[in-house]
Amino acid sequence: MAHTHDHECLFDLLPPVFHNDFFMVVLHLLLFWFFIVISNFLIDKFTSKIAAYKNDTEFEKQINTLKLLFKSIVDTVWIVFAIMYILNMLGVDIRPLLTAAGIVGVAVGFGAKRFVEDLITGLLIMLEGQLRVGDVVEINGMKGTVERLNIKLVVLRDLDGRVYYIRNGMIDVVINLTRDFSYAMFDIGVAYKENIARVLQVLKELGDEFKESEEFRDDVLEPIEIFGLDKFDDSAVIIKARIKTKPMRQWAVLRGFNLRIKERFDELGIEFPFPQLTIHKED
Repeated sequence: MAHTHDHECLFDLLPPVFHNDFFMVVLHLLLFWFFIVISNFLIDKFTSKIAAYKNDTEFEKQINTLKLLFKSIVDTVWIVFAIMYILNMLGVDIRPLLTAAGIVGVAVGFGAKRFVEDLITGLLIMLEGQLRVGDVVEINGMKGTVERLNIKLVVLRDLDGRVYYIRNGMIDVVINLTRDFSYAMFDIGVAYKENIARVLQVLKELGDEFKESEEFRDDVLEPIEIFGLDKFDDSAVIIKARIKTKPMRQWAVLRGFNLRIKERFDELGIEFPFPQLTIHKED
């Protein structure tokens, strides 16, 4: 195929052996790949400088999420431009192709509709900060840590290592478990014979000690909230309480405080209930 260049470029300075379509396409692809790499590098540097101005985990999550958005948009623009440029370089008139694409677009309107739906939903999710990379969320019954998100989909990984790929257009409700702050919730069961007022006092003292402990003082944001006797179970009365924590730290706080409850209750002789079955013998 003969060249239809009406302009000169740096590649015209290459030896004649490179002046054929195959090598020219490869060289231009490498050039566009270089532009993509440089663009991503500049986005990384720019967002890193912004994140450094504020030492805040939540702010950093938001910046990292917007970084992925910018990269996705810039990469898409470069790829589309590269395809159009190379086709034009090879002498292909892209105007009929664009017209044909419009006709085909009508025929595949459903697919285009899905793409537009994913695009708009993804932009809204990221710009509104509904979820960020590193957040623990629940979407459509699937729970996990956000590993990646872009204008097409969200990628979650759960505790078992399973990965969920969720189209943005399928997202109706996002439950974010780690936005701004979290709560470690406790349902503490004690035997019916225990003095509940005494148990509540023990929990209050234990919560104050826990908040000042070296291991968890940076994770606990407020004193423990004890709601009181919440319900009656078959073998126990249930006391409900919660501790406000930094995002992502509620599970560590939950495990740490549960351990201290066990140790303190054992020390004071407060009985944890266990299922009991009473059998009445008829004469």
